[in-house]
Amino acid sequence: MTIAITGASGSLGRATAELVLKTVDPRGVVLTTRRPENLADLAGAGAEVRHADFSDPASLTEAFSGVERLLLISTDAVGARVDQHRAAIAAATAAGVGHIVYTSVPEPVPGNPAIVVPDHAATEAALRASSATWTFLRNNLYSELQIAGVQAALASGTLPSNTGTGGAAYVSREDCAAVAAAMLTQDGHAGRIYDVTGPVAVRSADLAALAGALGGRDVELVDMDDAGFAAQLRGLGLPDGAVELVVSFGAATRDGFLSTATNIVEELTGHHPIPTADVVRRALGR
Repeated sequence: MTIAITGASGSLGRATAELVLKTVDPRGVVLTTRRPENLADLAGAGAEVRHADFSDPASLTEAFSGVERLLLISTDAVGARVDQHRAAIAAATAAGVGHIVYTSVPEPVPGNPAIVVPDHAATEAALRASSATWTFLRNNLYSELQIAGVQAALASGTLPSNTGTGGAAYVSREDCAAVAAAMLTQDGHAGRIYDVTGPVAVRSADLAALAGALGGRDVELVDMDDAGFAAQLRGLGLPDGAVELVVSFGAATRDGFLSTATNIVEELTGHHPIPTADVVRRALGR
């Protein structure tokens, strides 16, 4: 069995690759990336590193040659990545890849206001229509994305948010990598959809309380509407694209699209998912 991981020099791709290389013969592992030089250490461990650029479809068929099982990690080109993903799926099936695991998002349905939803819904549809079998990993938001907000709240004493009373079952990148590695090294997951989450839904009020506990001070949760929160983020210097993304995920959280917690991490990896509070404490050294 030859397995491959796209975007292997990215955070999730590398973490997954490192776990896979501990599980299977490295000679059966292909790592694709736009920057092969960044994976020299994993090549030294026995993996085959190949150049692949999703913006250059001609590079993909060769990159996927001989691969039987592929982890397709969604690119970060929000709004423009559907064509990239379709090209990757076409190249993979042309190269004979039999099974594709795709990193998606929870509830990619029309009512979900997160701006990434159309991209993921279209990619899932392309995979369903392809000749390959598939597995969808609908990863919740990363716990690591909450570190900066908690750190800022520690400094300012306030935590602005547009999530209302909604919660998100944030999941660590480490747990997402462990689940992805399991998909690549286990059988029996074709046609399955997994919501990959942390152990509980976390509200902004919980994050404010965490910041207060870490800093030994009261931290006020400032509930804002979408427009006010967007203005606040722009005032902090975030570019418009990032503002739109963050605000839309806040709206999705408020509307309950990210609140479902599952036991998938434990079921597929054998270990409990890491709580968001532990991820934050570890990052901040508290």
